[in-house]
Amino acid sequence: MFRISNILVGLLNCCTLLIGLVAISTSIFFRFSGDATECQRVLQDPLLILGLVIFVISLLGVVGSCFRLNSVIYLYLFFMFLVIIGLICFTVFTLLVTNRGVGYAVSGHGHKEYRLADFTHWLQRYVLNTNNWDKIRSCLVDARICQRLEDDIHQKTSFGYYIKSMSPIQSGCCKPPLYCGFIYKNATFWEIPKSGPLVPDSDCTTWGNDEEKLCYNCKSCKVGVLDNIRKEWRYLAIINSCVLVFIILIYCIGCCAIKRHEHSKLNYIRYKGQPA
Repeated sequence: MFRISNILVGLLNCCTLLIGLVAISTSIFFRFSGDATECQRVLQDPLLILGLVIFVISLLGVVGSCFRLNSVIYLYLFFMFLVIIGLICFTVFTLLVTNRGVGYAVSGHGHKEYRLADFTHWLQRYVLNTNNWDKIRSCLVDARICQRLEDDIHQKTSFGYYIKSMSPIQSGCCKPPLYCGFIYKNATFWEIPKSGPLVPDSDCTTWGNDEEKLCYNCKSCKVGVLDNIRKEWRYLAIINSCVLVFIILIYCIGCCAIKRHEHSKLNYIRYKGQPA
């Protein structure tokens, strides 16, 4: 049983060791690649940290299980316990900060529009601070989400455009709010009436037909991004739960291996202590 537990710990940690190496390699590629986008550069540091943590812990598991070093296994189990606690806390935190975000349907237009009040204050502060928003805005421009929307629209009419099921980001960043009363020309071009916007709202004056401007600095774009982050973090919470189950399984196998090893060692000492 001890041998089987050791083999399982070694094999599972070999797999996670490779995952850590892939994360580290990807981060290094983003750092030194001249073609890396702003989004990829944002990911390079988190990927490097995550990859190093996975690599070091997995290496401890492999060394401890292969060479049957109790001290290394104990250190490995200690770090695994910290990871389990961290994942539990992060999953709970993710659910707490994403427990709002409903939006309201725009009648007859096939999409929703959102308000800042639909999201938690922490999520607003995290996304809308100047430093983070500049990076997010750059990512949106690099991803060409509005240009792709234009390519997807086959029926070049106002009606066909509105009934299209738009994502929250497309709804908020690629068009001016409907209450501005702008005249639709195509997916990224809206004509401002000679009399000006119907509503003196900052989003109406922020809109620009330049493909790198559009409504990327509008409140509607920011809440669209907030809604997308809310959904992604919900998916992340589900993934974290699955990863947590997997890590707890490895942790239990590791505990079993160290327990069996201690038991075998104790039996050996007792056997050697018996008179011939």
